[in-house]
Amino acid sequence: MKTKPGILILCTGNSCRSQMAEGFLRAAAGDIVDAYSAGSKPAGHIHPLAMQVMREAGVELSSPQYRSKSWNEFLDKSITTIITVCGAADGACPCFPGQMHRHHWQFDDPAHATGSEAEILAEFRRVRDQIQLVFNAYAAGLREGQYA
Repeated sequence: MKTKPGILILCTGNSCRSQMAEGFLRAAAGDIVDAYSAGSKPAGHIHPLAMQVMREAGVELSSPQYRSKSWNEFLDKSITTIITVCGAADGACPCFPGQMHRHHWQFDDPAHATGSEAEILAEFRRVRDQIQLVFNAYAAGLREGQYA
């Protein structure tokens, strides 16, 4: 049986962007890759608005597989691809044994949004939609036989 490639999506807190990306990648390509997310300085929780906007998109982040975790948990796992989704994680990203690919796709951090509740929620949705677009396209490329 062939092992699925491991893809680790990194940001700083692992509470918003990397969780959303993991959710979309699992939904779009979980049958062909093992998708994970982690942070350089994990927040210890998933932001409630990230959970809300992902639920609106049909992805549930409240299951036990989704939790804020450190990238140190993955140093002994088979990770072939690292994807950073924030500049801080990109600059501090370690190399993983067996890692073959690295991508950096930066997204705004919706946890830093300001304004009214409606404006902050709109920012979470905007970032979610950008992440969904990028990671669905990435998953489509994986399905066409591109590297992970």
